[in-house]
Amino acid sequence: MAELNADFSKPVALRTAAMDWQPSPGAGVWRKRLELRGGAESGRVTSIVRYDPGSRFPPHEHPDGEEILVLEGVFADEHGTYPAGTYLLNPEGFRHAPRSDEGCVLLVKLRQYPGSDRRHHVVDSNTAAWQQSDPPGREVLPLYDESGHRESIRLVRLAPGTRVAEHDHPGGEEVYVIAGTLTDGQNTYQQGSWLRFPDGSRHQPHSDEGCTLYVKTGHLWDL
Repeated sequence: MAELNADFSKPVALRTAAMDWQPSPGAGVWRKRLELRGGAESGRVTSIVRYDPGSRFPPHEHPDGEEILVLEGVFADEHGTYPAGTYLLNPEGFRHAPRSDEGCVLLVKLRQYPGSDRRHHVVDSNTAAWQQSDPPGREVLPLYDESGHRESIRLVRLAPGTRVAEHDHPGGEEVYVIAGTLTDGQNTYQQGSWLRFPDGSRHQPHSDEGCTLYVKTGHLWDL
């Protein structure tokens, strides 16, 4: 059993921009693994993945589902073409042959969405309607929140100078800094930072310059 940041009761903060790219089983596809529990090529994993221009994978399925956020470039499969800012949840039983003609960078989570009742879900944040939220200067775009499943996933934008009240996270929280800079207590997280806070943790985030975040909550109860 392979393990990397597999103790979900401990906080983690990684600067992914400083990490080296490692080869994947697919030619021209590279990855930076952030967490791994289980088999080296079959376990629960969160990674930053880069497709070189023209690279592709053969058709395959994803046991326990797959989640993708397109960070740069354009990702594609036989079901569609997805520019930067697109979110996908491919449920149990979904089959595709992913590729990128021009190259792309993705945030990818595998084997974290069990259940045959989940829907295939696609959100383009470039055209979707963001929602104003408290405090002023905070906007939210819901990505995935499905009845019967515990995780809640969204994009969050903080305008420059926005401060969020101190709060805790039942079930934990994951954050990826897509753009800008996030500050949390004594720590500052630049673009490309991946953060994981365990069940019950507290913080008071703010952003002096503004930021865009991927946020996932409620999924670390008993891992």
